[in-house]
Amino acid sequence: MAHGTSLDSNGTTHEHLHDGMSPDMAMNKIRTAGSISISPALFEKLYLSPQNTVKGDLRQKFGNPTAIGLAGHVISIGPLACDLMGWRGAGGSGAASIPFFLYFGGVLMTTGGILEFFLGNTFPSVVFVTFGAFWLSYGGLLLPQFNAYAAYAPPDAASPAAGLETQGFNASFGFVTLSMGILCLMYLICSIRTNIAFVVVFLTLLLTFGLITGAYWALAMDYAANAGFAANLLEGAGAASFVCTAASWWILFTLMFASVDLPFSLPLGDLSTRVPSASDRKLAQA
Repeated sequence: MAHGTSLDSNGTTHEHLHDGMSPDMAMNKIRTAGSISISPALFEKLYLSPQNTVKGDLRQKFGNPTAIGLAGHVISIGPLACDLMGWRGAGGSGAASIPFFLYFGGVLMTTGGILEFFLGNTFPSVVFVTFGAFWLSYGGLLLPQFNAYAAYAPPDAASPAAGLETQGFNASFGFVTLSMGILCLMYLICSIRTNIAFVVVFLTLLLTFGLITGAYWALAMDYAANAGFAANLLEGAGAASFVCTAASWWILFTLMFASVDLPFSLPLGDLSTRVPSASDRKLAQA
């Protein structure tokens, strides 16, 4: 009998997808086979999510949307990381990248998240949709038409941008980044059942939002006196998000290499089989 196949009691041939199989070959078999079983490690590499069971055959009909969300992520957070670090004179909290925040970060990540939802991949779906909403919101924050910072400007201010220096704006925005940090903490805990690269992404995002929160709360306490300290915190946030960008590019390269069936692949450091699931523990105790 051919490697990777088996017969059941009715004489039906079943395909078995294993770790040594290329992701592209695996996806082809998923689209063509009537009955398949995918190893947890291969499933995680394809979908960045622990293997789960869903009804229907959408995974056999459509491509993998994970790369769509990742592409939106790297094109959004990468330039912002460089802005926060001030590389080559970059700055302005990413104002030059507003369209990219809205379309790459907002539209692409939200689209990827919705497609993941229909495939039954809850974890990447929630991650992509929430970050898509974040990038749409952050892009809107930087647009004068949203009146986000102008609402805090004193009545006699010469420019609406004066609102950026007020205690109210900086303290309020700090709570936004704090909330995003809590989300990333939850995602970090969940990612220990995916792969090492994903763990690095959420660990550095947690650091990024933590440092940004500290920077804006420092500005809220005393904008002029704490400006230098806040700038250092924002630079640190840029460094952390740059590492996040590098890890995200690594994952994206891995998925795209697999999509064209290159003869080599990049390791992600699978953790789905290293950290036992609750279901596995129940079976072991039974």
